[in-house]
Amino acid sequence: MTAVALVGVTASGKSETALQLALRRGDCEIVSVDSMCVYRGMDIGTSKPDPAARAAVPHHLLDLVDPDEDFTVTQFQRAARAALAGIAARGHHALLVGGTGLYLRAVVDDLAIPGRYPDVAAALEAELDEGRAGPADLHVRLAALDPEGAARMEPTNRRRVVRALEVTLGSGLAFSTFGPGLEAYPAGGTAQVGLSLSTEEIDARIVARFGRMVEDGLVDEVRALAARPAGISRTARQALGYREILAHVEDGAPLAECVEEAIRHTRQLARRQASWFRRDPRVRWAGSSAGVQALLQEALVVHG
Repeated sequence: MTAVALVGVTASGKSETALQLALRRGDCEIVSVDSMCVYRGMDIGTSKPDPAARAAVPHHLLDLVDPDEDFTVTQFQRAARAALAGIAARGHHALLVGGTGLYLRAVVDDLAIPGRYPDVAAALEAELDEGRAGPADLHVRLAALDPEGAARMEPTNRRRVVRALEVTLGSGLAFSTFGPGLEAYPAGGTAQVGLSLSTEEIDARIVARFGRMVEDGLVDEVRALAARPAGISRTARQALGYREILAHVEDGAPLAECVEEAIRHTRQLARRQASWFRRDPRVRWAGSSAGVQALLQEALVVHG
């Protein structure tokens, strides 16, 4: 038995395609690779598979933690390993499906992930938030400590610069010593297939999908999350759609403006995801659900 991955940008139809294939074959289980589907109660805004889909085909790595908890890539990697081992023990194939590129790489390439150093990270974030430094300033600091690690990222990429400096300062080891980095694409391993649609089609699908989310009760879902006694973690608050609607629920921003902002941010995410996955030479691409299913079938035959 084996695992194959279906990748692509948000709103491209990956989940529906994987479900169709799994239903037709009867020997596949779906493993979600989505950093926000791990949160309970965040259902509408993450386009989480509905109960009927989850009853028809086993789904994994959904609803792992409450929304007041932070969730790291290390935790995801550990949960994914356990899920894949269980699927293999049942004699089934695993379909890894999602658009969170780092989470996928953590699984398919078994990345060595550095530890977390919250105090160091908080101090660095405070410098940025208070205007005492910018991402480029932190990048200069990183370059002095870890030139190789600094060369792997743009000085303007706040998240990556903070993370690299957090690890370097917290562990006492250069961030680059934890592995070849995301720019290395080892041969072999998990077969990956990509669903590729035009930018225009993705943009239209994003608009239509967000409209459905609002109709299905996204605002009420966000309001319920905001009202939880334990609140919502910083990580969960960053989920697209949720952070914009929270501005309406908590701060009274006009709903229409928040929806437009969510659509704009989701389109930007889709561009970043496309760039991320296109850099990986191991992904085989198809422009339709049928084409993707054919490539996945082929991969399952070859690797299974």
